[in-house]
Amino acid sequence: MTSIKELSPLKKKEALFGWKLISPSVILIGLFILYPVFYNIYLSFFDVSLTPGVSNKFVGLENYQRLLTDPIFWESFGITLLFVLITVVGSILVGLIVALLMNKEFPGRGIVRALILFPYVAPVISTVFAWQYVLMPLNGPLTMTLSKIGLMNITTDLINDPNNAFLVVSFYSIWKNFPFIYLMILSRLQSIPLDYYEAADIDGANGWQKFRHITLPELYYVIGSLVLLRGIWNFYKFEEVYLLSKEARTLPIYLYEKAFIGLPELGVAAAISTVLFIVMIFLISLYVKKVLKW
Repeated sequence: MTSIKELSPLKKKEALFGWKLISPSVILIGLFILYPVFYNIYLSFFDVSLTPGVSNKFVGLENYQRLLTDPIFWESFGITLLFVLITVVGSILVGLIVALLMNKEFPGRGIVRALILFPYVAPVISTVFAWQYVLMPLNGPLTMTLSKIGLMNITTDLINDPNNAFLVVSFYSIWKNFPFIYLMILSRLQSIPLDYYEAADIDGANGWQKFRHITLPELYYVIGSLVLLRGIWNFYKFEEVYLLSKEARTLPIYLYEKAFIGLPELGVAAAISTVLFIVMIFLISLYVKKVLKW
């Protein structure tokens, strides 16, 4: 790697100009991302006081000890991992199937393609209220339909029942976010040369063989990147889950309750955030190295 001293005067000026261009972004990243991360780690070692004039008390690793011995934390952690697995796999499969269908020629395809994006572009609060209305006990359209065909009791509250809330939230997340997957996969499908499929037809390949040996390999890195992005987003997902049902008991909801509900335990909440950050960094590093091979 060439050092700055070995550069010519012109190259030094170009390097200095480059740093001037990116310095505002570096400063903003430092202020709004790095500083909160390090300050959160700092708070995780303290019993944070909310009383004016009373300083925070240093407790060392006590917050982490309380956290790691709390069965509710481990239950929420397991639920969160299951939520990420179900929603990522579900949205990838639905998005892939829809993208393959929308890559075919048929009348009105443009309109259908646009309508499919509605769940993703619609405001979260409006779609949450729509789902709550549809699944409302006694008067919800879906609840009434399912009760008429004998699949459930009309008084069942799917959203606020702890036994069902997790599945409802998972299905909502898949429905809400699959259009993004569909759009990314469709854009890649349209860039695959048709010559590949024509050559496969000459060799007598059927539909499944063309999908397995042409389409899927071409989509490998797109799907791999989408799994990474959706995994990160869903691991920290809060607003969709909390607005739809507080009974889903995922880790971000547990963190929120520790920080803001009842007697706030901001030190413990900071420890939860730090553990989430460390776990996510480890999983991302492992995934990028083993799957994406970057």
